[in-house]
Amino acid sequence: MRQTGIEPGRAHGGAGPVRLSRPDGSDVRVLVVDDEQTLSELLAMALRYEGWDVRSATDGAGAVRLAREFRPDAVVLDIMLPDLDGLEVLRRMRSEAPELPVLFLTARDAVEDRVAGLTAGGDDYVTKPFSLEEVVARLRGLMRRAHRVAAREGSLLVVGDLSLDEDSHEVRRDGQDIQLTATEFELLRFLMRNPRRVLSKAQILDRVWSYDFGGQANIVELYISYLRKKIDVGRDPMIHTLRGAGYVLKPAL
Repeated sequence: MRQTGIEPGRAHGGAGPVRLSRPDGSDVRVLVVDDEQTLSELLAMALRYEGWDVRSATDGAGAVRLAREFRPDAVVLDIMLPDLDGLEVLRRMRSEAPELPVLFLTARDAVEDRVAGLTAGGDDYVTKPFSLEEVVARLRGLMRRAHRVAAREGSLLVVGDLSLDEDSHEVRRDGQDIQLTATEFELLRFLMRNPRRVLSKAQILDRVWSYDFGGQANIVELYISYLRKKIDVGRDPMIHTLRGAGYVLKPAL
């Protein structure tokens, strides 16, 4: 008999002070796969409470198809499904998205079942009954470790000790205020919305300046140098050049 359900008194996920978003600023996407409708609805409700975009599937084949279309940032996956088991669903998803974080749900608490899920490539698991807060916390951890999201507090972008408020236009590093021009601010915002991602000059021109400068692509180099003087001078560098590829912003070591 399957053990199911949510721990008593856990009606929704707790909203933490820091909101996660995709690097481009859009809502985090999570796919919930469970054939128990009530449980699936409760999970979806808790995740939407976090501000995330949630889709649900009730069988393995539907989950694989939806993952291909929806391109989630993380998946909550029940091991026991009516058609394909969760391990096979994971294998098929990972064949198209090798780094997709997956949190297994299981009613079985035997050590060998946990090991099987993790050995198959699952990133983490929770055993039913569980609290919705625990699922939310585990998903946050998985997505952050996979660098698929940016931490945001309202309008705040945070990467390491660097923060940028999109509403007030305040920028701080290690608690110290940094004054930027409007263009420098837009450039830094684009970098911070895409942490650890290499951005080419063409991408930066298109997003920050909104058109192609053609032979004037060195304007990107110029403004990157301006940012470095204000963000990195006297500190461990966060803005890095990958020769022939572009620029990347990441937390200082």
